[in-house]
Amino acid sequence: MADHFSSFSFVDRITGIEPGTRGQGCFAIPAGLPSFPSCLVAEAVGQLAAWVAMAHVEFRCRPVAGLAGEVRILGEVVPGQILDLGIEIESCDLDAVAYAGRASAGDALAVEVSRCVGPMLPLEEFDAPGAVRGHFEALCGPGAPPGRFRGIAELDFEVIDRDPGKWLRAELQVPGSAPFFADHFPRRPVFPGTLLLHAQLRLALKLAGDVLHPGPRARLEVRRIEDVKLRSFIPPGQVVELRAETQANAGGTVAVAVAARAAGKLVGSGRVGIVQREAG
Repeated sequence: MADHFSSFSFVDRITGIEPGTRGQGCFAIPAGLPSFPSCLVAEAVGQLAAWVAMAHVEFRCRPVAGLAGEVRILGEVVPGQILDLGIEIESCDLDAVAYAGRASAGDALAVEVSRCVGPMLPLEEFDAPGAVRGHFEALCGPGAPPGRFRGIAELDFEVIDRDPGKWLRAELQVPGSAPFFADHFPRRPVFPGTLLLHAQLRLALKLAGDVLHPGPRARLEVRRIEDVKLRSFIPPGQVVELRAETQANAGGTVAVAVAARAAGKLVGSGRVGIVQREAG
């Protein structure tokens, strides 16, 4: 697959590592992209944690998305910037990895994640262990070629029902094929949890607009995501139902519960904190 380690890989170099303990790395966001969403910044932190965890268990297993207790979005990043990544492993064995981490761009902290847990599953179910080990060795050495990532087309959802200001329900069509499946994963393609979360945040922002009715100089921003749970894999071609529901509204801040279902089964959930800011 030509897109392997290029279409959904957000670590260019591993600059420091203590297997099973901590790691540092970086990712150069290609300058030609239209944007680089905060969910992908959080994905970069998680991928660095995955590399450190896989090295610790000698590439017998790999972590998959599971739980994130808190994701704090502290600032935007823009194409052309370099992400500096750091993670601390709280525990790691053949069953699960628990970690926290952060990403900075320039001197500004962009994203912090904490209380994250990823179940560990046999690596060979998802990818060729030899290829993964070889890529890890390259990342720890000269690094990956720059500019590999070519962006991801925005996945549209369709709002199918609503109670204005209270809840929205939408449908998201997962593509049957896409370049990111080459990385996620070659032997078992599944829809990346961070792309699901990105769609849920967009729906939550839409609902918050119905609640706050921001003026032309106001901007709505996601600042906190809590209790993110990804409960099962979503295969290519699946239709996913998204729901966002207002939980609280005070002082220009809206709390929104988000959930995703596929084939009637809950596959993901979380809580989103959205603030309204006046443009400077």
